[in-house]
Amino acid sequence: MTSRVEDNPGRPVGYLELVRRNVNFRNLWTGQIVSLLGDWFNLIASAALVSQLTGSGLAVGGLFVVRMLAPFLISPVAGVIADRYDRRRVLIITDLSRAAVVLGFLLVRRPEQVWLLYALTAAQLGISGVFYPARNAILPDVVDEDELGAANALSGITWSVMLAFGAALGGLAAGVWGIYPSFLLDSGSFLLSAFFVSRVRTMTLALEPGPMGNPIRGAIDQYVEGLSYLRDRMDVLAIASQKGTIGLVVNGGFQVAMVVMAERVFVIGEGGSTSLGLMYAVVGIGTGLGPVLARRLTQDRVDRLRTALMLSFFVTAAGLALVAPTASFVLVLIGSLVRGLGSGVNWVLSTQALLLIVPGKVRGRVFSVEFAIFTLSTAISSAGAGWLLDRTPVSVQSLLWIMAIVTVLPGLIWAVGLGLSRARRRSEPITALRSNTAPASASPEPVSMETQGSPRE
Repeated sequence: MTSRVEDNPGRPVGYLELVRRNVNFRNLWTGQIVSLLGDWFNLIASAALVSQLTGSGLAVGGLFVVRMLAPFLISPVAGVIADRYDRRRVLIITDLSRAAVVLGFLLVRRPEQVWLLYALTAAQLGISGVFYPARNAILPDVVDEDELGAANALSGITWSVMLAFGAALGGLAAGVWGIYPSFLLDSGSFLLSAFFVSRVRTMTLALEPGPMGNPIRGAIDQYVEGLSYLRDRMDVLAIASQKGTIGLVVNGGFQVAMVVMAERVFVIGEGGSTSLGLMYAVVGIGTGLGPVLARRLTQDRVDRLRTALMLSFFVTAAGLALVAPTASFVLVLIGSLVRGLGSGVNWVLSTQALLLIVPGKVRGRVFSVEFAIFTLSTAISSAGAGWLLDRTPVSVQSLLWIMAIVTVLPGLIWAVGLGLSRARRRSEPITALRSNTAPASASPEPVSMETQGSPRE
C-alpha cells in the first residue's frame, strides 16, 4: 500500500485547510505555540544569565552542553515510553513537570549558584527528552495520511516562527525588564500547553505492549529492538542522523558564537540579550521559510526529500560564510537568516521522511534515537566551541569560518551517495520493473525509501 501523499504528490493538503478541518491537530498545534514561546524566553534568559554571572564563554558552552546531554541520557527510556504508553498522557505529564521545574530558575542570583541553573536545566531538558519523541510519534495518530506532510511542515514552521517571535520578544523583555520574568512566563506556557493537549483525541493504535516480567529488562529489550531496526535499515539511519550532523557542524558552535558576539561584539540590551534575541529571531525566520519553499519542490516525495537534505548543507555553509567576518550586525543577521534556511530544511524534511517510512510501532524509538544523536552531537559541538574560544587563540570569526568549511563535507557525502544510488537504479532496470509491478503479497524491503508503504500500516 502506498501513502496518498506519494500517490498524489500534486495535491497535498494546505496548512489552513488542515488547521480548519482537524480539531485534534489544532489543539496539539496550539499547545506547541504557547510552549515554544515560553521555551525561547527561557533560553534567552538563561544564556544571558550565565554570561552575566560568569563572563565565561566556556560556561555558556557548558549551558548548551547540559541542554543537549540531558535529553541524550534519557533517550533510551523516552523511546520506550513513547511506544508503550498513551502518547497524549505522556505529553500532559511532561508539560506539567516542566512547569514546576522552571520556577526553580528564579532562585539563581549569584555566580556560586550557577550550578543550580545547570541542574534545573538538566531536569527540564531531560523531561523534554521524553516530550519531543512522543510528540513526533503522535503526529500520524491525529492526522490522516494526506494531512501528514502539511502537519509536519506546519509544526516545523511553528518552531521557527516562535523562535523568531519568542527570541526577539524574550530578548527585548530581558533587556528592558530583566531576566527573571521570562522564567515565570515559561512556566505558565507549559500549563497552557498541557491544557490544549488534554483536548486532543488520538486514533486508537496498537502500541508496543509492556513485558510481563522485569519492566526494566523489558524496556532495555524494547530499546535494543529499536536500535536493531535502524541497524538493519541503513537508509533510515542515514536520515535519522541528519539532525545530528547539522548539530555537530553547526548548531552547538553557532549558539555559543551568537552569545559571544552579543556579549562582546554587538552589545544591545542588558548583557547583549537584545542583540542575542535578534540573532535568534532571524535564524527562526530562516528556518520557517526554508521548509515552506523546499516543500513546494519536494511535494512530500521521499526521493526529492533526500535531494533537499543534501542541498541544505550547502545553503547552511553559505550563511555561515556571511556571518564569519562579523563586519556589521546587519550582515550577521543576513547570514543568520541564510544559515536558518538551510538548517530548517534539514530539520523539517528529515522528520517528514521518517514519518513516511517508519511504521508506527517503532516510531517513538526511532525518534528518540534521532533526538539522542542530535543532542549528543550538539553537546559536543557546544563544548568544543566554548573550549576553543576560552582556551585557545581561536577567535569567534575563525570559529565561524571553520564551521562554514566543515559544513560543506556532509553535503558532498550526500551528493556522492545520491549519485551512486541513482546509478545503481539505472543499472538494474529489470529489478526495478519487477519491484514496481510485484503483487501486494510479494512486498519489497519494508523501509526502502523508494517503495515504503503507508506510515500508518
